[in-house]
Amino acid sequence: MIKVSSLFSQILSHIPRNKFEEIVKKHGAEKGAKGFTSWTQLVALLFCQLARADSLREIRNGLSCCLGKLVHLGINKAPNKSTLSYANEHRSSEMFQELFWFLLQEFRTHQHFGGKMHKFRFKNKLLSLDSTTISLCLTLFPWAKFRRTKGGVKVHVMLDHDDYMPTFVHITEAKKADVKIIPMIKLNPNSIIVVDRAYNDYAQFSLWTKQGVYFVIRQKDNAIFETVEKREIPQNRNIISDDIIQLTGFNSKNKCPESLRRIVVWDEENQREIVLLTNHFDFGSTTISKIYKDRWKIELFFKALKQNLKVKTFIGTTENALASQIWTALIGILLLKWMHHLSKASWSFSNLASMLRLNLFTYRALMEWLHNPFGTPPIRPEQEQLCLF
Repeated sequence: MIKVSSLFSQILSHIPRNKFEEIVKKHGAEKGAKGFTSWTQLVALLFCQLARADSLREIRNGLSCCLGKLVHLGINKAPNKSTLSYANEHRSSEMFQELFWFLLQEFRTHQHFGGKMHKFRFKNKLLSLDSTTISLCLTLFPWAKFRRTKGGVKVHVMLDHDDYMPTFVHITEAKKADVKIIPMIKLNPNSIIVVDRAYNDYAQFSLWTKQGVYFVIRQKDNAIFETVEKREIPQNRNIISDDIIQLTGFNSKNKCPESLRRIVVWDEENQREIVLLTNHFDFGSTTISKIYKDRWKIELFFKALKQNLKVKTFIGTTENALASQIWTALIGILLLKWMHHLSKASWSFSNLASMLRLNLFTYRALMEWLHNPFGTPPIRPEQEQLCLF
C-alpha cells in the first residue's frame, strides 16, 4: 500500500499554501483570472526548474504524463501552453520574488540552516557581491540590450557566507555597470563586504569607512598612491607586502582621503600577484587574504544555479517572463539546498539535483529517499489490517 505522495509533491509541501495565497492576493495576480491559479503557474515553473524542461510543451507533457494524478500537487490538470505563456507574461514576477525571500527566512530559522559555514573566528557578517551575465538573443529579447548584436541580463547577488545564500538579488540589463548597484545595498556597521575589481569606487570606500563597514577588494592597476607605513609580514606565508597607503591621484585623494591598507598576496596556483585594498587594520594579512579567497563561494553559487536550474534558456521572451523564471530558479535552488541540508546521505549537491530530476514522480517518503536514495521498497508490501467498526 502506497502511503506517500510523489517526491515533487512532498517538496512542494515545504511552501506554505496560505502564505503563497496571501502574496498572490497582495499583488493582485489573479485579478480577472478564469480558473488558472497562480499556484498552478508556480508548480509548472518549479517543474520546469527541477525537471529542467526546455519548453512550454515539455512542461505540459511532463505534468500530463503523471497518469492524470495531479491532485497531489494541488492542481487539477496540466496547464495549456498558451495559458502558461500568458500568465508568465502578465502576472508580476514580484510575487515569486517575495515568496523566495519568505522561504529563505523560514528555512534560516529552522535546524541551523543559517548556521555559520565559513571557518573564520571573527563574528563580523561576511558578504560577497558579484554578478553573472546571462546571454540572450537580441532578436528575441530586444529589450535586453547588451552589445550591438547580442543581448543579455545580469543577475546581481550579494551572498551571505553564513549559509552561502543570497541576501540581495537584482536583475538588470547586461550593459549596466556592476558598480552602479552598490547604492542599492544597505550594510550594517562591522560587516565585511568582499568585491572584485569591477566595484572600485573611491567615494564609496570613503562612505563605507565612515559608516563602519569594512571592505576587501582588488586594487585597480592604474591606482596612484604613496606608502605611509610598511607593516611586518608573517613568515612562510603567501604575503609579499602589507602597507598603509594614501591615495594621491587627482580625483581619488578627494573622493577617499582616508588611509587604506594594501596587501600583496602571491597566488601560487596561478603564479601571479593579487593586490588587495581594505579599510580593516586589525585582522592579520593572512586573514584578509583568506577572506578574499572565500569570495569564490559566490562563483560556486552561480555555477550551481546555471548547471542545475533553467537560467540559460527561457520559456518566455518578455522581461516579466524572464524575471519569473529566474526567481523560480532561485526558489528551486533554495529548495534543493534545503533538501541537501536535511539529507544524511554523503552525496554532492549536483548529484542530488540530477537524482531528483529523475525521480520527481517517484512515490517514496521524501526523508527516506534523501537518506537512502538508492534503497528499494520491500518485495512484499507490509499487510495492514483495517479496523472494522
